[in-house]
Amino acid sequence: MLLNKDTFGEDFSWGVSTAAYQIEGAHNQDGKGPSIWDVFVTKKNKIFQRHHGDIACDFYNRYIDDLYLMYKLNIRHYRFSISWSRILPKGIGEISQKGIDFYNRLIDFSLELGITPWVTLYHWDLPHELELKGGWVNRDIRDWFGHYVSICVQNFGDRVKNWMVLNEPLVFTGAGYFFGVHAPGRKGLDNFLAATHHAALAQAYGGKVIKSIQRDSYVGTTFSCSHVEPFRMREKDILATKKVDALLNRLFIEPLLGKGYPTRDLKILHRIEKYMQPGDERDLKFDMDFIGVQNYTREVIQYSPFVPLLKAKIVHAKKRKVEMTAMNWEVYPESIYHILKKFNAYENIPPIIITENGAAFQDEVQDGRVDDPKRTAYLQQTIAQVWRAKQEGVKIKGYFVWTFLDNFEWAEGYHPRFGLVYVDFPTQQRIIKTSGHWYADFLSTR
Repeated sequence: MLLNKDTFGEDFSWGVSTAAYQIEGAHNQDGKGPSIWDVFVTKKNKIFQRHHGDIACDFYNRYIDDLYLMYKLNIRHYRFSISWSRILPKGIGEISQKGIDFYNRLIDFSLELGITPWVTLYHWDLPHELELKGGWVNRDIRDWFGHYVSICVQNFGDRVKNWMVLNEPLVFTGAGYFFGVHAPGRKGLDNFLAATHHAALAQAYGGKVIKSIQRDSYVGTTFSCSHVEPFRMREKDILATKKVDALLNRLFIEPLLGKGYPTRDLKILHRIEKYMQPGDERDLKFDMDFIGVQNYTREVIQYSPFVPLLKAKIVHAKKRKVEMTAMNWEVYPESIYHILKKFNAYENIPPIIITENGAAFQDEVQDGRVDDPKRTAYLQQTIAQVWRAKQEGVKIKGYFVWTFLDNFEWAEGYHPRFGLVYVDFPTQQRIIKTSGHWYADFLSTR
């Protein structure tokens, strides 16, 4: 069956996603305060070839041309994040009117072009001043975050209806507060568990704050998800896979749904109880209008007695000799089908939107063109798996490609390219890739 936008129905939202730190640049322009990523990129041996997001795609100064390009590609839904430290340079206290003005211009011009804004309120760039107060390890962050959310809704809610509270809380708590490979670079189980609980409280509280100000808002939050399978069908690998599933896929969605943390399958999570206070179990729950899932690959899991806490390890794609992306992730489009079925199986789950999905490959400019057949094939195959899930009754309401422009990919710097549009970073030239032309054709009105 030849799929196109119309196959999925008029109420299905097709778009692209970006994040503020990854594309905006202008890191200290117009009074913006430093974020934890502005600080982290200055540390030695943290980012590939010492890359940084000071300029990135210079979207802050080039958003008009980029939105025109988005319009040209028939993209009518745009998910972007707001930089907390552009609104509140110190995280709390004085509001930056210039920061408010930028997002007003971005929202207004999007709407002028007929592009619907979908706003992510937190995409990892915590104001550095709040990290000095403990960041996500400090329980007060729930209230700091709620205050910031209220400012955003009060200033933009007359035009923005679609909100995402947090982006991938497992990643920013795990990579940032356990492994230390992302900002702010903290390590250790205690840091991770405290940050996890406070982020889980914040995702529910953020939703409540939005609804208290804007009743007709459409509120969700997003989760990183990976389909997991045992390396071999033996008991130890199967039990190890259950533990990894509890960590990667269930840790944040289940408390949000009122089910509590998945301590039965991941006993180490019992230690999170020391960060809980009376009423927290109730306060972790919130009825979102939709759930955002973000999926790129699957993970194959093997029992390992040498891995502390989990007793499980990922059998990497390279070792399994399967096709990989530039992120060394397995090319496995069927993963998204399994994730959609898994999340849809929760009782009383709201509609699901795929808020990120894409693939990074080694793109090159040849004769002024960027031909990327692997990315085009990946998107086609993944969308076919989304259709498969929808046909089987999954409540799926949208799909957003990661990402619109090649950008700063965190610890990997500018090496992996995920964009539908190629960016030559020294000149800031944009070139639509063949995958971008394919997506434009897919989204054209027929």
